[in-house]
Amino acid sequence: MCPLAEKQMPQERLKTYLQPIWSGEQATNPVYRKNLAGEVEHIAEGYEQSVEISAAVNGKTITWKERHLIVRSFQTARTAEEGLRARLAKAHAELRQLNERKQGRRRIEDGAAMRVAAEKVLAQYRVASMLQLKISEQSEERTVRSYKGRAVRTETEQMASLQVEVDEQAVQQAVALLGWRVYATNELAERLPLEQAVLAYREEYVIERGFGRLKGKPLSLTPMYLQSDERATGLIRLLSIGLRMLTLIEYRVRQQLAETNEKLAGLYAGNPKRTTERPTAEAVLQIFKGIHLSVVSIGEQVLYHVTPLSEVQQKILSLLGFPPDIYIRLVNGFSKPAGKMTEP
Repeated sequence: MCPLAEKQMPQERLKTYLQPIWSGEQATNPVYRKNLAGEVEHIAEGYEQSVEISAAVNGKTITWKERHLIVRSFQTARTAEEGLRARLAKAHAELRQLNERKQGRRRIEDGAAMRVAAEKVLAQYRVASMLQLKISEQSEERTVRSYKGRAVRTETEQMASLQVEVDEQAVQQAVALLGWRVYATNELAERLPLEQAVLAYREEYVIERGFGRLKGKPLSLTPMYLQSDERATGLIRLLSIGLRMLTLIEYRVRQQLAETNEKLAGLYAGNPKRTTERPTAEAVLQIFKGIHLSVVSIGEQVLYHVTPLSEVQQKILSLLGFPPDIYIRLVNGFSKPAGKMTEP
């Protein structure tokens, strides 16, 4: 099962899938999901169509059937609509500013230049179909007083003005398309009905996130300054172990939170009450940044001390399956008989 990109599912074809819904001819099936609080949420809706696909392979035409799942995510639709209306507001404000005279910048004098400037703003915010422009040109005569021997004269100043109106019908049509996506699968409906397909896709493993960790800040593979192939290979293998550890820590913590219907608090600096049921491994490890092992020498006696664990640190250890006294046993491992202290 995979989502169809715009190349496989152009917007015009998507509209043909959505037209029966908009006209009321096609009903949609709801998709529900239970959150950690045990509440059932209505997260999406959709329907499916059987489509016959054919392709030429080695001079032969092969035909098969796919199920196209036409699904609308409510959260995606809300987020996209907020972004669309924010772009509309910014574009509207910038277009109005084209009429203003500012210090160091003259007003636009002709309609052609005004249209070029306005279309540039529309393209920047991708709202060309939702804003209607009306450009007019005016001429204004003004009297210029005499100055340094120059006689009083009349000058004609050309000005272009821009009026902007929001096409509400076009905005509503754009909003109606938001949140919809088509997924293709060759799995039988009996084994993978629409609701289960949506839930399975939302829980999929995203391999690109691992590549981002490997190349980004957590493991910092790039930029690579090694010129020896053997050293580069060794570094990649070493960092891949770190990537596996990050993945394992994150999976273990999230699994335990899901099994106990709990949320973890204390991971966010400045907001200790904020909770999450899906913490990242980076956030979990960041909590242990303040742990220190101190070694103090008093005469011939050597003392060791580890920073006491906070409640959230103990909770994380419990979620990972580690005993809470793991750091106390670490101190015991460093213990030495009385004598001269040596550098660890």
